[in-house]
Amino acid sequence: MQKAWWKESVVYQIYPRSFADSDGDGVGDLRGIIGKLDYLKTLGVDVVWLSPVYKSPNDDNGYDISDYQDIMTEFGTMADFDELLAGLHARGIRLLMDLVVNHTSDEHAWFVESRASQDSPYRDFYIWRPGKDGAEPNNWGSFFGGSAWQRDDATGEYFLHLFSTKQPDLNWDNPAVREAIYSMMRWWLDKGIDGFRMDVINLISKAPGLPDAPVQSAARYQFPGEFVFHGPRLLEYLGEMKREVLSKYDIFSVGEAPTATTEHGIELTHGEHGPLNMVFQFEHMDLDIASGSQIGKWDFKRLDLLDLKRVMSRWQRDLADGGWNSLYLANHDQPRPVSRFGDDTTYRVESAKLLATFLHTLQGTPYIYQGEELGMTNVPFASIDDYRDIESLNAYRELVNERGYDPAAVLPMLHAKSRDNARTPMQWDASASAGFTTGTPWIAVNPNHTTINAAQQLSDPGSVFAYYQELIRLRKANPVIVYGAYDLLLPDDPAIYAYTRTLGETQLLVILNFTAEAPEFALPAGLDASNPALLISNYPVDANELIAQITLRPYEARVYRLR
Repeated sequence: MQKAWWKESVVYQIYPRSFADSDGDGVGDLRGIIGKLDYLKTLGVDVVWLSPVYKSPNDDNGYDISDYQDIMTEFGTMADFDELLAGLHARGIRLLMDLVVNHTSDEHAWFVESRASQDSPYRDFYIWRPGKDGAEPNNWGSFFGGSAWQRDDATGEYFLHLFSTKQPDLNWDNPAVREAIYSMMRWWLDKGIDGFRMDVINLISKAPGLPDAPVQSAARYQFPGEFVFHGPRLLEYLGEMKREVLSKYDIFSVGEAPTATTEHGIELTHGEHGPLNMVFQFEHMDLDIASGSQIGKWDFKRLDLLDLKRVMSRWQRDLADGGWNSLYLANHDQPRPVSRFGDDTTYRVESAKLLATFLHTLQGTPYIYQGEELGMTNVPFASIDDYRDIESLNAYRELVNERGYDPAAVLPMLHAKSRDNARTPMQWDASASAGFTTGTPWIAVNPNHTTINAAQQLSDPGSVFAYYQELIRLRKANPVIVYGAYDLLLPDDPAIYAYTRTLGETQLLVILNFTAEAPEFALPAGLDASNPALLISNYPVDANELIAQITLRPYEARVYRLR
């Protein structure tokens, strides 16, 4: 397997609005991040992925960009950005920027010009269509609810927006759009950044003709699925991007790719012909959605471990010969993993460490989302008024006002799955606003910050933070964790997820109990455990304990070197 620095790295995602506020206005900013660089160095990460800091009216918290080459006023200045980049590089940490180029803000100069007239030279920068029979051009629904089309009074035509009405989709079929994006990318790379995380990049090629989507529900607007994901020219456009930009710098790229299969993953990340280095796939993120749900992710169920094994093992196996996995359980769009996949009450510390062990011992590049290294949990908001996320607010309005759900039934859905779970302020200490700000935070702090915070954990050798440090050190010291083959053990065990990692003469055994029960682990035949060495565990373990038969404790995790 070809070695690369980005395969050996651990990435830390920062959501700037919620990370650290330096000026007391309640909004995180670049200078706040600068003040926490030594914290990142202490944790041991190699790369910081910075969610968007570009100029934006903030309809979708920065993912609606009005100027790709300027900084959002709330976050600071370009001079602040340059200082942040220099500070990271001085500590040996690279910087990954968010590239949001499926859409812009409707306040971007390109769109302002595009909507001004049908004769504008920027008209074809976006996707405009006349209405059909007095209504929208087709039946596509927006991912944020309602129609994916918005009528514009200036010309009487509709523009496509797969997300918010303030996020019009760019027309990638226009070569001028692609060149404008490549020019912007070169500008940032010439500044010295180290790569891009590409937001919903597999949406940039839409189906020719933009046909109606199949009717799959009673809703007025339908999921556009096959007509927008992995379109016919996706590989062509990304191949051009690689040829024109990415291949000319020592950087790495990760593409967010909802609905991606392993076949897509191989196409996109193959070391010889793939345009990207890795993708974010969502198959494992969709495993706790109830089968046949008519309301998508809001209709949740408890994760079935057998499903997780099946999905993760397929991605490990299929991408082993040439592709590359990104490993994540959390980001700015997902609830907190310890609440979602673990136990955020009795066994919060143990299950946070278990999930970390899982993430950091698979083949691929691990991503840590801010606060994950502390075991931060979902937030118990009591009212819809506490939420800020546009997706959550739209879902509440649709479910309550249009579908007749009881508000008391919808709030638990938001508590489980809202993106705001990931966006509450970083919990630095036990003070009133968790050390995030001296002012009033833009979104409420999780009340459990008094017991779950960085200040407490930095001085506790048994903390979740300390465990993450050890996992990162282990990964750097053991190439088998990065490059070794993955082999699933006990595929039908409903409680224990176990696997080996093998590279040459070195073999590791990973044992994970995903339950609050005490199942028995029996060493499968063919594994030599005559001289095991315990590398890490989330409970104290007797060094002389035999591993042929182990009664595992709730959410217990162990990693052994067998040879």
